[in-house]
Amino acid sequence: MMRVCAAAPFPTACATFCDARWRPHDLLRLRRLDSLDDEPAWVRDAFERAPYAVVRRAFVAEGFVAIGVRGAERQQRYGTWAQADDIVGIVSPESLARARPDPERDALPSFAALLSLQSDRSGPLSGFVWGPTGSTGFELATHAPTVNEASDLDLLIRVPEPLGLNVAGALVEQLQTLSARVGVRIDAQLETPAGGVALAEWAAGKARVLARHASGPRMIADPWADVAQDGTA
Repeated sequence: MMRVCAAAPFPTACATFCDARWRPHDLLRLRRLDSLDDEPAWVRDAFERAPYAVVRRAFVAEGFVAIGVRGAERQQRYGTWAQADDIVGIVSPESLARARPDPERDALPSFAALLSLQSDRSGPLSGFVWGPTGSTGFELATHAPTVNEASDLDLLIRVPEPLGLNVAGALVEQLQTLSARVGVRIDAQLETPAGGVALAEWAAGKARVLARHASGPRMIADPWADVAQDGTA
């Protein structure tokens, strides 16, 4: 979630659109980024360093996309808006599933954990479409040093069909074992038809789980049945 967010450059009543060409957690390469009122001072330097932003969950007016810019510090996160015409490239998390960091960076814990997952062709995760997000995905896409010794490994797992609790439990066990061995926190999110759901929360068998949707977070019982009326996650 963005710690600071710019006011939308369009009327709220026009925010009814989600363009299927880009999805939450995709990284967008932008030719330019409009400067809006009250923009944090670090945003311009961050964008010059790596002209990429991550797609965030929000309805927008047609021709816009909700994005998040990340700075060099953990607390530097800024939610803003880009014009669709300024997008010149898209990098999805799954396109980074086999990507490797620069050689002098591959010993960092999050990259070491990712390498282990890449090498495991028979583990529970191997049956899914998945990829790294967060600082790990950002560095792999941009080659701008972003990961540090304390960085988590954030993963996105696409699950368009219902995920059994036994399979979810096997995924949690695989990631927990890896986390303990490498010494890195691993946070996996399921991308479901109802939005983003934490793998650990779903695997725990709770009666309701938190689903992050463009219309806002909501508690639901079944992320594959309780879909928003417009079907957009």
